[in-house]
Amino acid sequence: MNFGLAEKRALVTGASRGLGRAVASALRSEHAQVAICARDASRLRDTASALGALAFARDLTPRGSAILLAEEVIAATGGIDVLVVNTGGPPVGTFEAVDDPDWISAIDSMFLSAVGLIRAVLPGMRERKWGRILIVTSVAGREPHPALVLSNALRPALHGLVNALSREVAADGITVNALLPGFTLTERLQELGVDEATIAQQVPAKRMGRPEEFAALATFLASEQAGYICGQAIACDGGMLRSI
Repeated sequence: MNFGLAEKRALVTGASRGLGRAVASALRSEHAQVAICARDASRLRDTASALGALAFARDLTPRGSAILLAEEVIAATGGIDVLVVNTGGPPVGTFEAVDDPDWISAIDSMFLSAVGLIRAVLPGMRERKWGRILIVTSVAGREPHPALVLSNALRPALHGLVNALSREVAADGITVNALLPGFTLTERLQELGVDEATIAQQVPAKRMGRPEEFAALATFLASEQAGYICGQAIACDGGMLRSI
């Protein structure tokens, strides 16, 4: 199927590895022009070279940095048609274990960075009457996970942003959706020593997800054919979520 992404310009954050890299790779396979962002400059360069993407090494936690990144990408490519906001999860911790600086850092890195990126890309999307905004969250946004109070609190806030914003921009041909990954076999989980067999027993599909499966969902939602899917939070989790 031709997803209508040839020559579309995409920005994918958190894309030096894991889910972000998989999404960037899938978009490149559809002949989109892709810019990728991550903090690790060396790994980002290697990924960009392998994918044929543009590399922008940035930390999006400092306030204002997300807008500056988007403006640089727009200057380099002429515009951003597809925005994939993929930020790392905040530190593990219970409510009593996290303090005000932890909350502020999580809000800046997870929520305000998304707001800044969207604020920068919307004018161009509205002018062209076409755009796709995807925000990667987590199944924790629907069903809280133990000792992840920061993520449990802020992921639903992003879902609220998706729903509210989608109603404001849908008439301009812009869709806004959230993607909720479940347990997916990324480098990060492998580094943490997660036991795949143990995790698989918690998932109805009896296995962990593959990054390319998540990327396939993201690519479809970025496509021309997905123009009537808007304001949704869609899980790719092997059936983990108990509610829809």
